[in-house]
Amino acid sequence: MKTIILRKGKEESLGRFHPWIFSGAIHHTEGDKLEEGDIVEVLSSDGRFLAIGHWQIGSIAVRVLTFHRQPINQAFWQKRLAAALDVRRAIGVAEREDNDIFRLVHGEGDNLPGLVIDVYGSTAVMQAHSVGMHVCRHELAQALKEVMGENLKSIYYKSETTLPFKAQLGQENGFLYKEAIGEEIVNSKSSNSKCDDVARENGLKFHIDWLKGQKTGFFVDQRDNRSLVEHYAKGRKVLNMFCYTGGFSVYAMRGGAELVHSVDSSAKAVELVDANIELNFPGDNRHEAFAEDAFKFLEQMQEKYDLIILDPPAFAKHKDALRNALRGYTKLNCKAFEMIQPGGILFTFSCSQAVNKDQFRMAVFTAAAMAKRKVRILHQLHQPADHPVNIYHPEGEYLKGLVLYVE
Repeated sequence: MKTIILRKGKEESLGRFHPWIFSGAIHHTEGDKLEEGDIVEVLSSDGRFLAIGHWQIGSIAVRVLTFHRQPINQAFWQKRLAAALDVRRAIGVAEREDNDIFRLVHGEGDNLPGLVIDVYGSTAVMQAHSVGMHVCRHELAQALKEVMGENLKSIYYKSETTLPFKAQLGQENGFLYKEAIGEEIVNSKSSNSKCDDVARENGLKFHIDWLKGQKTGFFVDQRDNRSLVEHYAKGRKVLNMFCYTGGFSVYAMRGGAELVHSVDSSAKAVELVDANIELNFPGDNRHEAFAEDAFKFLEQMQEKYDLIILDPPAFAKHKDALRNALRGYTKLNCKAFEMIQPGGILFTFSCSQAVNKDQFRMAVFTAAAMAKRKVRILHQLHQPADHPVNIYHPEGEYLKGLVLYVE
């Protein structure tokens, strides 16, 4: 195994079990030339063993897999995946008749940094965010088959847009395993087939486009928050901005909303929203979807809503974009505060990891003051339990939300 030696004093974060080693902490390497995705042993400046992880070019040079000397083999992956599944069973999202949508692996939160696996019915969608996990994808697929057994019919690999561009891997999305056509683990190749799978979340049905949809095909991380929208929706006129597949809209419909309007800039997303509404509430005319820019819609809207959901895409994917992102959150929320009916409820979110809770709250508070509305906090929201945060890796807490009562 290739070895990395840290600079003196740079092992302190590993003593606190933080799973990242930054490039500036490395003194030198030993052994053959390092290739991206290599498994490396990390030693202190005085030769003490510290960790084993995946090496990669960039600011985060090593993502730690284990703080113990052990082989990284099929048994290792299988044990980690089995532990992740045990957590999902314990929190009650896996192996339920009314719910077969959940996140099985959430990167560092499940001690598998750089890996995401979402489950939709009998399909697992695997996404690598590091070269190391990409290199290990076939071993991971085999281990996943062993852990999930007969419940798993296919594994789709979707990492074309999540792997580091500079790695020049030439990655294409495709199946790693598909029982329906009698394949075993196969090389990842692009697929032109159409996906029209239906999966269930808390008894509601959704078309999942894990071939061409955003992320792994569905925003799994808003499940608990969608349930809260359902709780508040009865008798209200609901506006779901940045609706994507319409998850919040479907829950609002089941909650007894008077009407639900869904808005997204993508015409394809709007088609999927309509399909999901029809799947759960055939012939129900309470819902209407609009393919429109969010800010333009808010400027021109005629209807007066008393429940508004703002769940925009990440405004800041890195710290350099932070200032503009905070301005964007302030502008968006200010317009919602101006337009919402007295006694209305605003659900507002940020999924930008670069924006912390205090910064997001300040942006929303500034918006409330600009709109001159009295506002109370009803709930402070976050990602659900199947998106766990490693206590030694607070950076894993990315989803922030507020539920506000607006006088």
